[in-house]
Amino acid sequence: MSTVDRTSEQALRIVRAVPPARARRALDVTLALALLIVLAPVLALLALLVAATSGRPVLFRQRRVGQGGREFTLYKFRTMRNGGTGPGVTSGRDARVTRTGRQLRRLSLDELPQLWNVLRGDMTLAGPRPEVPQLARRYAPEHQWVFGHRPGLTGPCQLRSRTYAAQLDGRPDPEAYYLAVLVPQRVALEAEFLARPTRGNILTCLARTLAYVLSAPFDRGGGS
Repeated sequence: MSTVDRTSEQALRIVRAVPPARARRALDVTLALALLIVLAPVLALLALLVAATSGRPVLFRQRRVGQGGREFTLYKFRTMRNGGTGPGVTSGRDARVTRTGRQLRRLSLDELPQLWNVLRGDMTLAGPRPEVPQLARRYAPEHQWVFGHRPGLTGPCQLRSRTYAAQLDGRPDPEAYYLAVLVPQRVALEAEFLARPTRGNILTCLARTLAYVLSAPFDRGGGS
């Protein structure tokens, strides 16, 4: 039985009913602000690295779908060549990714500017992966509910990003595979997480994220 089949209607009803919590927002603001201050030297060094190896702009800006379907501008360190075109998803061996960008992706360091999105309230620390509008519009109706929730800097799907990226390698139509195969798997995982968005589960997800990042140098799978 697939992961999607194991996701019960009861779990989905719980997910749809979960209201935004003041305590969760307070946790977002506190941790995002603290991390931005502590990591400021790292952010500056990464910005210089991107500028020196890939030129400007240093930051990549892209529209993503936020809570309630409202779009926002997501910030990341730029990891792709300027002017590159291609599918809306990135495979593990995507030729558009620069050499520096590949390492940033592997270590998830390109995601750090999204702490600003968390501080602004566009995103939360742990939640669904933020989707681009053109792909969000192609989600099956039974998966659209996920856009009723604030997207996360990390989450159960972000913790599988290297595996998902590797699965897209060599696909003749990576977007079609992503929508038909990966999105149902992701939405099922997100339903399980969002059914119990407790502070403990959020902190556990953040701890798992740290372990995931630290494991990257030892991951031989080649995903990004």
